[in-house]
Amino acid sequence: MQASSHEFGGLPLPVRQGLADGSRQSTAHLRMLPVEIGFLAHHGYPPDALHKAAILASRAGVTPDMFLIKGGYVGESDFYRALAAELALPFTSAPRLSAQARFPDAIMSGLAPSLSGGFVMAPQGSSLAWLLRKRRSMRSPVAVTTPTRLARAVFGTQARRIAYRCANELPDRAPDLSNRDQVSPGQILILSATALLLSFCGGLFPEPTLTALGVALGPLFLSGVTMRLATAMVAKPVKPATQPPRASDASLPVYTVIVALYREKKVVPGLIAALTALDCPPAKLDIKLVLEADDRETPAALAAVRLPAFIEVIVAPSGIPRTKPRALNIALPLARGHFTVVYDAEDVPDPDQLRLAVATFSRLPRNVACLQARLTIDNTDDSWLTRLFTIEYATLFDVFNPGLSEIGSPIALGGTSNHFRTPILKRIFGWDAWNVTEDADLGIRLARLGYLIEDLPSSTNEEAPRTLRAWMHQRTRWMKGYMQTCISHSRQPGRTLSQLRLWRFIGAAVLTLGTVLSALLYPLFTVLTALLWFREPVAAENSEWARLLYSGSLALFVSGVAAVFIPAIVALKRRGLWRLLPWLPVLPVYYVLVSCAAWRGLWELTVAPFRWNKTSHGLARTSRAGLLQKHQARPARTRSLKTEPP
Repeated sequence: MQASSHEFGGLPLPVRQGLADGSRQSTAHLRMLPVEIGFLAHHGYPPDALHKAAILASRAGVTPDMFLIKGGYVGESDFYRALAAELALPFTSAPRLSAQARFPDAIMSGLAPSLSGGFVMAPQGSSLAWLLRKRRSMRSPVAVTTPTRLARAVFGTQARRIAYRCANELPDRAPDLSNRDQVSPGQILILSATALLLSFCGGLFPEPTLTALGVALGPLFLSGVTMRLATAMVAKPVKPATQPPRASDASLPVYTVIVALYREKKVVPGLIAALTALDCPPAKLDIKLVLEADDRETPAALAAVRLPAFIEVIVAPSGIPRTKPRALNIALPLARGHFTVVYDAEDVPDPDQLRLAVATFSRLPRNVACLQARLTIDNTDDSWLTRLFTIEYATLFDVFNPGLSEIGSPIALGGTSNHFRTPILKRIFGWDAWNVTEDADLGIRLARLGYLIEDLPSSTNEEAPRTLRAWMHQRTRWMKGYMQTCISHSRQPGRTLSQLRLWRFIGAAVLTLGTVLSALLYPLFTVLTALLWFREPVAAENSEWARLLYSGSLALFVSGVAAVFIPAIVALKRRGLWRLLPWLPVLPVYYVLVSCAAWRGLWELTVAPFRWNKTSHGLARTSRAGLLQKHQARPARTRSLKTEPP
C-alpha cells in the first residue's frame, strides 16, 4: 500500500545533499511545483523530490500536501512550521481558542477564532492553495498550527457541547427514533394490561390461555421460520463470482474508517497491522481511532506502535451514556470520506474490502445506504463455545443477512464492517448513543427512512468470546439492545407501518420482536411441546383446545427445528466448515444459553438500561490472523525528504 522508504511509488526520491548540491537543484522543477507544496523548496526541501511527489499525488488523485503528510514523507509539524515561516506568521503548538470555535466546522475548515483575537489556522488542500495565493489579503492577526493540534484545541474548548451533541442529536431531532426516553406511557399501559390479562386468564383457564397465546404469537414465529428457510435457498457465495476490475488510485474516493477503542492494549498491534494492510492509497485513508478520556492503557499501546500518518487519534470527552455508539458519533462529524466503515478493535478485514465496497456502491442505486460485509470467527478452535459461535455467525452473515437483502427485507446490521454512504449517515444523525445494540437499531432506522442495505461478499475476521462468562456478558448486552430497538420502533406502530409498508414491517418485527420473544420463550415452548408429546394421545381427548394446542405446537416445533439446522448446514457448506458438522446437535443447548442471556438482558433493561458490558479482546489462543499479525506488526517509521538515503 505504501511506497518504500526510498521511493515515491517506485520512483527514486532525490534527497538533499547539502547546501552546495541544493544550489544546483533544477529551477525548472521549482517553477512547475504546485503552490500547496512549492513553498517547501524555500525551506530546505529538494525541488526535484517535490516535483515527483506532485506527479504521484496527481496519479493518486489527491492534493500534493496530503500526499506528503499522510504518506509520512513530511512530518505534519515540519510542514506547518515551514508554512508559518513562508507566510511570516507565528506558529503555535498550543493554540488557545475562543468559546466561539464551533464543532466540527472549525476542524473541517482548518480555521478557528483565537482567544486573544484573530484566528488560528491549519489549512489543507484547496484552502491551503488559496491562502498561499492570497497571502497579502490577511488583515486579522493569524497564527498557524497543525490540524491535529487544532482539533485537540477544539475538543478542549468545546468538550461539554461535543459530549452533549454526540449523545443527544438524534433524540433531540427525532425522539421517536431513539431509546433515550425509553418506554413511553402508552407502551407501559399496553404492557401492564397484557401482563395482567395473561395472569388472570392463565390462572382461571390455563389451556385456553396457552392456546390463545400460541395462536397470537404463531404468525410472528412462523414468519421468522419462513424467512430463515427462504434465505437458505438464496445463492449468495462467500466471495463474489467475478472480481470487479481494479480501479485506479485516482478514481478512488477518500474512505473514512472509524474504530472505537477502550482498554484494548492487547489488540493494538494487530489492529494497526490490519488497517495498514488495507489496499488504499494512504492519502485516501481517513482513519480515526476513538478513545475514552479515562483510558490509559490504549494510548500507551498506540504510542509504542508509532502510528502511520494517516491514522488520527480522537479522545472522546467524558459524558453519558458510556457506549460505543456515542464514541462513533464523536468521530462521524469529522469524517472526510465519501464512504465510512466501522471496524471493531480485533477486526481483520480482507485487504481489498474498501475497493470492493466502492465498486459495489457504484453499481447500486443511491438509496442503498449501507453494505454489510461478512463477519467470520477466526478463533474457532478455542473452545466448544467458539465452535458454536462460529456456526451461528456463519449462518447469520453467510446465509441469513445476504438472503434478507436479496428478498428486500430490513437487516439488523452487525456491529462491525458496515460500509455507509457518509452523507446519508450524517443526514440521519448517526447512531443512537442510548441503544447498546446500535447496529441492529440503525438497520431498522435506515429501513424506516427509505434506505436499503445490501450484502458485501468480503470477509472480516472476528474474535469470539471463548469463556461462558465473557460470552454471557456480550450476549446479555445484545439482547438488551434488541429490546431497546423494539421499544424505539414500536412507540408509533402506525407510523412505522406506513414507513416500511406491510412486507418490510413484518420483516422488521421478525428481526426485533421475534428475536426477543423467541429467545425469552424458547425454554417454555420446548418444555410445553415435550409435555404434550408424553401425554396420552390427543385424539382420545374431548378437548378441542388441547388438540389445537398440540397441533400448533407440533407445527411450530418441527418448522423451528428445520429453521435452525437447514441454514446452519448451508452456512457450513459455503464456508467449507464441514469439520463443525458434529457440533450441530449441540445448537439447541446453545440457544438455551441465548435464552438465559435474554432474561438477563430483560433484568438489566430495568435496572441498568445503558450499561455497556464490554467484551475483552486479544484473548484468543487459535486465531490465525492474530498469529500472522504478531509477525507483521512493526513500528511505523517516519520518512523524510531531507535526510532519507537514496
